[in-house]
Amino acid sequence: MPRKATVLGAGISGLSAACFLAKEGWDVTVLEKNDTIGGRARQFSHEGFVFDMGPSWYWMPDVFEQFYQKFNHTAADFYELRRLDPSYRVYWNDTTYSDIPATMGELEALFESFEPGSSVKLRAFLKDAKYKYEVGMKDLVYKPSLKLTEFMDFRLLKGLFSMDLTNSFSNYVNRYFKHPKLRSLLEFPVLFLGAMPKDTPALYSLMNYADMELGTWYPMGGMYKFIEAFEKIAQEQDVKIITNAEVARLEKSSGKVSAAVDIAGNHYLSDVFISSADYQHTEKQLLNGSANYSDTYWDKRVMAPSALLYYVGLNKRVENLRHHNLFFDESLEEHGKEIYKNPQWPTAPLFYLSVPSLTDPNSAPQGCENLFFLIPIAPNLTDEEATREHYFDILLERLRKITGNDIKDHIVYKRSFSISDFKKDYHAFKGNAYGLANTLSQTAIFKPRIKNKNLNNFYYTGQLTVPGPGVPPSIISGEVVAKHILQNPLT
Repeated sequence: MPRKATVLGAGISGLSAACFLAKEGWDVTVLEKNDTIGGRARQFSHEGFVFDMGPSWYWMPDVFEQFYQKFNHTAADFYELRRLDPSYRVYWNDTTYSDIPATMGELEALFESFEPGSSVKLRAFLKDAKYKYEVGMKDLVYKPSLKLTEFMDFRLLKGLFSMDLTNSFSNYVNRYFKHPKLRSLLEFPVLFLGAMPKDTPALYSLMNYADMELGTWYPMGGMYKFIEAFEKIAQEQDVKIITNAEVARLEKSSGKVSAAVDIAGNHYLSDVFISSADYQHTEKQLLNGSANYSDTYWDKRVMAPSALLYYVGLNKRVENLRHHNLFFDESLEEHGKEIYKNPQWPTAPLFYLSVPSLTDPNSAPQGCENLFFLIPIAPNLTDEEATREHYFDILLERLRKITGNDIKDHIVYKRSFSISDFKKDYHAFKGNAYGLANTLSQTAIFKPRIKNKNLNNFYYTGQLTVPGPGVPPSIISGEVVAKHILQNPLT
């Protein structure tokens, strides 16, 4: 009889873990609380508009490709992947904007236009970032991080000492560039890691390599295409996926979990259980008495931001926008303080706007436009409808003033999503959108463990454990926990 595994949650990491276990002959069942799979990467549609609910940046295409190849596939088997050029547009606080080109020659020319001599520095900066990326994304992130000795081989130790773990990202960037726009451009990818650049390890310049060298891509049909690809691979491995099956409790016996029980009272018996659901929710609500960590531990965690999102359908086309648009027309420093230092609703927020219909006509009806707004905010704020309306008005006015797009009278669909929705749909701790902050004290062995210390057949995967938040790390997280289970047979 094959060994059985039950995975809680059909998000990215849960699907990844399920695929890897099933590939080795395990009988795997995935239980999903919502009516569709994908977790934060779900998708919904309304009268011809197709909205990706969460991730909108397709970075690190190599991680996706490596996953597919392990199941004898390639991304091209599932979707057309198109590189965006320019990668994105940045609107500055002096009413100008910069399109960030996909080719290195044009990117170097852009840097030179701001700071003479900076193209040479950019090459050196990205060479170092590439090294960090290759060590970080090919070695370090694949460690289960259960003990320090995992990192005790010469190549990894050498790599760790070259990774600028104790230097701040802000100081590191300042070593190369002085112009404020170049600094903002390089610092923006770490905004969602959970700390200001001055509090983030310089290790994360690897994100700049992912941005500028590996590029920004888009799967035609939307980001949900990769979820459909994962589902197809899971089906090929005979994984059973059950939706509308939220786990209400876990039954325990003799130091193990013996069954997961869903809200309908169905019992799922397995040899191994993996939670791809929110780690803290699993600990607090499902593993009471057998948790790895206390309430005090969780309250002391530094969280990455939550988000205020808007999905908007227009009955007209827009101008002066790209697929990805960053509005840096307000102070990053002040917005950051209101997220990380003095949590409150932001006074003058930076925001991000995606217009996928500029690339993919199937994401909106003909002659219409699909807009996705995001404001990063502190987690666990009081989330009220009046607050959401207030910020939507701010975004519309900023959009009109900066780009000339007056869309207020052309909105035919609008839906918002924020802290209370993250809590309701994902049981997200404090309504977080991006997991734990990637500070040095919450990296690798300092993250919540992938294995329960009290139950020898219970494991965790996803953005609150190793390697961390984001789509590629979540793909890797599922592989890490599956391979740890396979390499450490239960007694």
